[in-house]
Amino acid sequence: MSRRFFTNLFILWVFFLAGAAQVSNAEDGYDMWLRYQQVADNTLRKTYQQQFNQILVEGVTPGLSVAAAELQRGLSGLLDKPVAITNKKLSKQSLVVGTPATSPLIASLQLGDRLAVLGDEGYLIEQTRINKRPVTVIAANSDVGVLYGSFHLLRLIQTQQSLANISIASAPKLQHRVINHWDNLNRVVERGYAGLSLWDWGTLPEHKSQRYIDYARINASLGINGTVLNNVNADPRVLSDQFLQKIAALADVFRPYGIKVYLSINYNSPRAFGDLDLADPLDPRVQQWWKDRTKKVYEYIPDFGGYLVKANSEGQPGPQDYGRNHADGANMLAAALKPYGGVVFWRAFVYSPDIGDRFRGSYDEFKPLDGKFADNVILQVKNGPIDFQPREPYSALFSAMEKTNMMMEFQVTQEYFGFATHLAYQGPLFEESLRTETYVKGEGSTIGNILEGKVFNTKRTGMAAVINPGTDRNWTGHPFVQSSWYAFGRMAWDHDISAEAAAEEWLRMTFSNEQKFIDPVKDMMMISREAGVNYRSPLGLTHLYSQGDHYGPAPWTSNLERPDWTAIYYHRAAKDGIGFDRTKTGSNAIAQYPAPLAKMYGDINAVPEDMMLWFHHVSWDHKMKSGRILWDELVHKYYEGVEQVRHMQREWDKLEGYVDAERFAQVKALLQVQERDAVIWRDSCVLYFQTFSGKPIPAGYEKPKHDLDYYKALARTRYVPEPWHPASSSRVLK
Repeated sequence: MSRRFFTNLFILWVFFLAGAAQVSNAEDGYDMWLRYQQVADNTLRKTYQQQFNQILVEGVTPGLSVAAAELQRGLSGLLDKPVAITNKKLSKQSLVVGTPATSPLIASLQLGDRLAVLGDEGYLIEQTRINKRPVTVIAANSDVGVLYGSFHLLRLIQTQQSLANISIASAPKLQHRVINHWDNLNRVVERGYAGLSLWDWGTLPEHKSQRYIDYARINASLGINGTVLNNVNADPRVLSDQFLQKIAALADVFRPYGIKVYLSINYNSPRAFGDLDLADPLDPRVQQWWKDRTKKVYEYIPDFGGYLVKANSEGQPGPQDYGRNHADGANMLAAALKPYGGVVFWRAFVYSPDIGDRFRGSYDEFKPLDGKFADNVILQVKNGPIDFQPREPYSALFSAMEKTNMMMEFQVTQEYFGFATHLAYQGPLFEESLRTETYVKGEGSTIGNILEGKVFNTKRTGMAAVINPGTDRNWTGHPFVQSSWYAFGRMAWDHDISAEAAAEEWLRMTFSNEQKFIDPVKDMMMISREAGVNYRSPLGLTHLYSQGDHYGPAPWTSNLERPDWTAIYYHRAAKDGIGFDRTKTGSNAIAQYPAPLAKMYGDINAVPEDMMLWFHHVSWDHKMKSGRILWDELVHKYYEGVEQVRHMQREWDKLEGYVDAERFAQVKALLQVQERDAVIWRDSCVLYFQTFSGKPIPAGYEKPKHDLDYYKALARTRYVPEPWHPASSSRVLK
């Protein structure tokens, strides 16, 4: 054979090796923030290496085993050296982990009083000496506390923090830190934008995928301690023996990671199973049915967490079908769960068909029931009064239900923020909500403090988020949706953590510790939510989406089955102005708020301008703080949103050298999609509202490329990447 043949073969082999290296080094986002890449700073890495020679774990339990395995995995990768696990010999620079009950070495430190105040899930991380040897200790009252402390230590190393003289005590401020899946039993995910459901029901319980373990690791790294596996529009079959066997297998995987399983239930389950012809919560037969079924659930899953319920909302069955109220319905389930320590998460997302102002719905239904719910019922309330909109006032229930356990419900899946195609970090939304001052008991009555039980002295506390990851390799579709999952978990542990701090942690762990990368991308993340507000619904506008998919603009939507499913119901644009009057001259929804806020919201000159159109119908000529009239300010905000996306594009394009090629290209392309969509949103809304204001687009702004009719037609034919499945099955079960 010729020399040329061998030369060409050599060249092909070199290209193959280069390609193989590129594939092996490619990052597809699967590891999320648990990448455990070698610490790039050589000096810091050597310092870490000197601190950790081995992991010493006394006592063998499933929880301690997963903590030790995570530490070994993380330290070995981060420090670029093998770190062994031992249960025998203490050496200097050991990492000693355990509880006083399982570890004589931990017990010898006499940490009882310090650990007692940290509860079942808190932990201590500190440098100390045992038998005169310098060691680092992770100590807790429980195995899961040790696991949480292990993830905290790894996070410090991942973000390149100094561990000199480390002394950390941490405990969660909220009891129930839960994620909600809207997964249907056919594996289609309602409002899911990252593939099919994670739960492969067809291969469970026999096959326990590695993905289930990694899912548990991801959540445990944030201190998340509960997961609701299925859609709130619940299929009754989830309580059948067939599915309980499968769910028990998942619970077995999650248990060592401190994660309890919860299920959404269909209120008509006694009827769906064919056992009864009614589901009246005050009927003794129905009560007994739920006691029997709940007993069966606990036979399969001894540490089952409880039920999540969507009742009498958007067509779902509930106690009102029998003339009963929400407390009647919740308390019946609470009684069935109480012997086992289970809880009921009862959603407050309700709005009756004949309601005058949907904003008032939850408050008007639940406020009269304050104090009537059982002690193991927690009212799960969305952050705002409507439906996960880009910006909402807080739900007035939070400052009104003084005798009722409450938990927050946020949304991470981007139902109203561009699905998996737009970059919209939700940390600022979470922070804005949690730090809102209600003044219900004077200053310090923030939503976060109310959730913690510090304002009303409630006993059960929590925070939930609709996450909806799927089978996409990176779990969330858009890589930056991961950041909202991360921020939720961190803030559920401690609601005082800022969105900016969570963003920086996530960036350092997920991409790079290089400050030249972190600073501009963190700025992108921090403006991304506001950009999404600006090009969709600025100044307090809301619900301008095309119905069903909730993706693109359709501010002209009218003549639907219910008025409050239309856009015109919310914006009320007319020749004289725009906005929904919720003052005393309108629906008087402001009366639901504590007096200081009611006064502020009711005064057009005092209400924050980003909430103005939530509470007032405002003249197009109203003078804004910027000096512009309302119409010009509205136009300015829509154009500002587009420019913010373009700024994000320019910043990302500068960072190619700091990001792996696969994720850089994906984010770059998605920012192009976002810019395209933002322009469509801007032009659709500005041209539509112009038909009422009768005013020109001010000079200096680029003119829309098409007329309003074009955008209306586009809304009818637009491709929307939405896997949609309606409410649950009504089939009879046996």
